[in-house]
Amino acid sequence: MAESPPEDPPEVPARDGGRLLKSTGVVGGMTLISRILGLVRDVVLARVFGAGMAMDAFTIANKIPNLLRRFFAEGAFAQAFVPVFSDYRSNRPEAEGRLLADHVAGALGLVVFIVTLIGVVAAPVLVFVVAPGFASNGERFDLSVDMLRWTFPYLLFISLTAMAGGILNSHGRFWVPAFTPVFLNLVLISAAVWVAPRMDEPAMALATGVFVAGIVQLAFQVPALRAIRMLPRPRLNLRHPGVRRVGKLMVPALFGSSVAQINVIFDNIIASFLVTGSVSWLYYADRLMEFPLGVFGIALATVILPGLSRHHAHGDTAGFVATLDHALRLTVLIAVPAALGLVLLATPMIATIFLGGAFGPADVSMAAFALAAYGIGLPGFILVKVLAPAYFSRQDTRTPVKVAVVALVVNMVLNVVFVLTLLRLPVDGAHAGLAAATSCAAFLNAGLLYAGLVRGGFFRAHGGWGVLAVRVAIAAALMSVSLLWLRDLPGSWTELALFERIAWLALAVIGGAAVYFAVLFGTGFRVRHLHGKSPAGSL
Repeated sequence: MAESPPEDPPEVPARDGGRLLKSTGVVGGMTLISRILGLVRDVVLARVFGAGMAMDAFTIANKIPNLLRRFFAEGAFAQAFVPVFSDYRSNRPEAEGRLLADHVAGALGLVVFIVTLIGVVAAPVLVFVVAPGFASNGERFDLSVDMLRWTFPYLLFISLTAMAGGILNSHGRFWVPAFTPVFLNLVLISAAVWVAPRMDEPAMALATGVFVAGIVQLAFQVPALRAIRMLPRPRLNLRHPGVRRVGKLMVPALFGSSVAQINVIFDNIIASFLVTGSVSWLYYADRLMEFPLGVFGIALATVILPGLSRHHAHGDTAGFVATLDHALRLTVLIAVPAALGLVLLATPMIATIFLGGAFGPADVSMAAFALAAYGIGLPGFILVKVLAPAYFSRQDTRTPVKVAVVALVVNMVLNVVFVLTLLRLPVDGAHAGLAAATSCAAFLNAGLLYAGLVRGGFFRAHGGWGVLAVRVAIAAALMSVSLLWLRDLPGSWTELALFERIAWLALAVIGGAAVYFAVLFGTGFRVRHLHGKSPAGSL
């Protein structure tokens, strides 16, 4: 691949732009189904378990294997495996790609099995490291340990599931991996509603549900792999050239994932010393923030990584730049109004979705505070998801690590500064300082990634960005005014009946979206403007 884009970037071919939109729409649609069920799941958990000891314990027990999931599943492993597998598909016979999958499956399965075994045995140590504040409450600590011994094996199943998803995505079968998380939500809902009431410790139903969901998710992808004749037959050969390439690329990627997870652990350590419920409030807020991030940001990143890897393998610099430019335009178009919606409608969303049962008005206020802080950073979170594949596709896993280290240091410093500042105020809400610090670090991470691509000559924006920015700004401003007006019309959201909350929130969301897109199109925006028709530097 050439080291820099051509002087005058060509237009994005309509078929390429259409393919990106279609694929993102497919993944986004499947992810939307999963996220809706995820919200249903969280509503059920909030009503049944609230934000108390049991939910705090499950949040930690579920988070620990999910931290390692970033290493062995869609994190470091995917970043290393997909570009190498795409290179094999583009430049080698199909049989060699199939053999690569076999050997990688064998190596991955062995490593993750050993890690899983260690995790189950060392569960008390892991809980103490991630949530040391739990040690002062023996019942909460013991419950977390018991749960972790059931949730940790999920790591093995989801790692193999992620590998299967990488193979399917490289073959353009995006919908199967995107739909797979639906089963986790269905199993956990069933566990909370039907299994928990029949157990001596109801919360343990959630931990066993995670274990079962891992098996179900992996099994769901098997038929799709068979259909494309790519079902791996695990073989162990650590000297296979492809396995060694994946392993070599994973080393810096593992470090990068470690950086991100160290930050998550640091957040949990601080939150575990705050008032009971802090871990849960952050969890519920994060779940709502993850909704637009998953439906759009992760969907777009999932689609562009194989495409960027393919452009790089073919030496197609123009296609590489055009794909990334198109993805960034989509990000700005969607992330800005989504972030404003999360910030301005934080209380209505939390109240409508979670209020009831064990989740009271005080929990609404605390979770909404955290959601607003997370919402501010949504564009940064999505930009990181979109920009990072531009490095991974070129098999550069070192630069994102360096950027992540800088963001980590800043995040940790801001964690302490924000939490201590909020603790001095006469109101509760110190936990929201952790969310605010994470948002600030996300923007820093995205900015450094973008600057690195431009400085290295791997990206130069196509023309039309100035006009697009002005249109989005005008539309977002008028949307914000409408949201503020609609938000305040019903009065106190915690005093409304459930049906009233649903009706008012639907009106606010639909009304705000209608204003945004009406103003956007009214100022002259058309879908074709996402393709960057004019050379960089002009409007």
